[in-house]
Amino acid sequence: MFNHVGPPVEIPELESRTLENGRFYKLESVWVPSVTTVIGHQSKAGILEWQKRVGFHEAEKIRMKSSWRGTKYHNHVEKYLRNENVEAHQKGEGLTNYLFRAARKDLDRISDIHLIEAPLYSSKLFLAGRVDCLAHFDNELAVIDFKTTRELKKPEWLENYFVQCSAYAYMYYEHTGIEVDKLVTISVSEAGEMQVEQRYDKEKYINKLLDYIEEYRMFIESR
Repeated sequence: MFNHVGPPVEIPELESRTLENGRFYKLESVWVPSVTTVIGHQSKAGILEWQKRVGFHEAEKIRMKSSWRGTKYHNHVEKYLRNENVEAHQKGEGLTNYLFRAARKDLDRISDIHLIEAPLYSSKLFLAGRVDCLAHFDNELAVIDFKTTRELKKPEWLENYFVQCSAYAYMYYEHTGIEVDKLVTISVSEAGEMQVEQRYDKEKYINKLLDYIEEYRMFIESR
């Protein structure tokens, strides 16, 4: 059973909407971009090149499969961490159950959960989003991101995941005054291989995030 300690202050839900340019959240009277929208802007050129290389229809098929796999797996993990229907996760065939069983040993390294699939935002950065998990991992407070992938990626290809995690660490500190110790990604491949990466240099990723926010702002203003 996972212990839920919760944040020391209430963090409200935000109204959201998805537009052509990404996902946005209403922060008081202003619509601000999501963390993934701002960071995803950095990889648009590479995605277009990949789409051109494999073809639009093949790219759409891969995107849909990836989205389905990630959503189903995240729902499984969220229920498990909320202590819901635990037995259901131990049985059954299918990719989602297979991925969960592969990941369970690493998921069990989580304790004292502050947030799970919860909203966070920053009135200073004008940014918002939903964090996968904020909890202790190996007894250190961490922002934890759950990923599924066809094949495990080289660690250097995961850098933007940590930029995303750093945004949530910043937001949590802004709301609570509690500093996160580290940033963690837990990835599972379709072959059931696990990859746990941890980073402690939050300042490095916050600085990258600030650069990304400025580039996104300039892009919006130039349109």
